[in-house]
Amino acid sequence: MPDAITQQKTRTERDSLGPLEVPADAYYGVQTARAVANFPISGERLHVEMVRAATRIKIAAAKANMEVGALDAKKGNAIVQAAEEVLAGKFDHDFVVDAYQAGAGTSFHMNVNEVVANRACELLGGSRGEHSLVSPNDHVNMAQSTNDVIPTAMRLAAHALSGPVLDEVRALARSLDGRARAFAHVLKSGRTHLQDAVPVTLGQEFSGYRECVEGWAASIERSREGLLSLGLGGNAAGTGINAHPEYRDRAVRHVASLTGAPFRPAKNLFEAMQSMAPFVRLSSDLRGFSLDLARIANDLRLLASGPTTGFYEIVLPAVQPGSSIMPGKVNPVIAEMTNMVCFQVIGYDTTVAYASQAGQLELNVMMPVIAHNLLRALAILAPTLRALREKCVDGITANEEVCRRYFERSTSIATALNPYIGYLKAAEIAKESLKTGKTVVELVREKKLLTEDQIAKVFSPEGMTHPGGM
Repeated sequence: MPDAITQQKTRTERDSLGPLEVPADAYYGVQTARAVANFPISGERLHVEMVRAATRIKIAAAKANMEVGALDAKKGNAIVQAAEEVLAGKFDHDFVVDAYQAGAGTSFHMNVNEVVANRACELLGGSRGEHSLVSPNDHVNMAQSTNDVIPTAMRLAAHALSGPVLDEVRALARSLDGRARAFAHVLKSGRTHLQDAVPVTLGQEFSGYRECVEGWAASIERSREGLLSLGLGGNAAGTGINAHPEYRDRAVRHVASLTGAPFRPAKNLFEAMQSMAPFVRLSSDLRGFSLDLARIANDLRLLASGPTTGFYEIVLPAVQPGSSIMPGKVNPVIAEMTNMVCFQVIGYDTTVAYASQAGQLELNVMMPVIAHNLLRALAILAPTLRALREKCVDGITANEEVCRRYFERSTSIATALNPYIGYLKAAEIAKESLKTGKTVVELVREKKLLTEDQIAKVFSPEGMTHPGGM
C-alpha cells in the first residue's frame, strides 16, 4: 500500500529560489512551505489578531493603490474580497508559520500575501498558484514591505487586544472601589513588616488597591495612544520606494476606517521602523501592573488565610474544592491563578525588552518574538482580570468580628496615646499589654490615663484612622 505522504496531491509553485511542491489544497504557497520546513520549532503561531491586522493592511493597501491608479481594479477588488474572507476566519488553518521564524516576520508576511493571492486567483476564475492573475509579491504586496507591514500590524494587533485589557483594568478598579466603600466601617489592625501597626479600616486598605489599579489604567491608556502612529508607506527602509506619493496617507486612512481607531501616519517613517518603543512602553506597563496585581492578589490570599490558623479577616468566594485529600478545604484559587498569569506576563516583558534592543540600523529583525510575547500577554490578561473581578473581588466579604478582635488586641493602638502621655509612657503601656494580656484600652481605663470621653474619641474609628480625627 502506498505511503500516505506519497498519496497527498500537490501543485508546483515557484519563487526566487526555484520550484517547490505545495499541498494542492493549501491556500498558502511556496514561501510559506519553505518556512514550515525551515522552522519546525514550537508548534505555536503568532496570535490570530496579527493575521487580522496584516489582512486589514492588505485591504487598505489594495484600495489605496487602486485609487492612485497603480493597481488594476479587477485585481484589486479580488484582493479586497479575498482579504475580507480571511478576516472572516475562512482560512485560519492556512496560517501555519511558527512564531519563531525568519527575522522581521517575512515568513508570516508572505503567508498572508500568499493566502490572499491564491484566493484572489480563484475569485478571478483561476487556480491557486496562478500568479499571473494575482501575485503575492507584485499585487498583494504592492507598495509594501515586511519592514513596514509587520510593525504596522503589530500596532494594530496590540491596540485591538489592549482595549479589552484596559476595560478590565478599569472594571477591576470599580470593583475594588465597591469593596472599599462596603468595608469603610470595618476597623482592623494595620500591619507593617508583617507586624501589628496602627489601625486602619478594611475600606482604606482596599482604597489603596483601587487607587493603584486606577493609576495603571491611566498609564496603559497613554501607552495605547503611542500605538496609533503608523509607519505604513515607509516600505523597505523608510523612504517609501516603489510607492505612489499619495499612497501613504490614503492607506493609513483606510486602516483607520477598517479598524475604527484614529490611526495616523508617523511623523518619521525611519523611526517607526527602527524603534520598538511603543511596544516596550505597553509591555512595560503590563509588567508594572502585573507586579502590583500580584501584590494585591497575595494580600487577598493572606487576608483570607485560615480559616482557623490564619488572618481570616476577609472571606473569598468558594469556587471549587481545594484538596483531593482534605475534606472541606477551600483554597484561594482565583488569586493563585492571577499570580501565575502575572508571573508569565513579567516573563513576556523580559523577552520584549531584550528583543527591542536588538534592532540594528534601519530595522529590528526581532519583531516576531516581540509580537508573540506582547500579544500573548494581552491575550491572557483580559480574561484573568475578568475572572478575578467576577469570581473573587466582587464577592469578598469582611469578617468583622475577627477584624475587631485583632484591632482591640493590638498593642499598636498605643500609638494614639502619644499626644496625651508621650511616646515612652505609651511604650510602657504597650509592653504591659503584651505581658499581661490586657488590652491597651483596659490599661488606660485602669490607670485612669484618659477620661471616658477621651477614650471614646481617641479609640473611635474616626480618631484612629483619619488624620486630624483626634
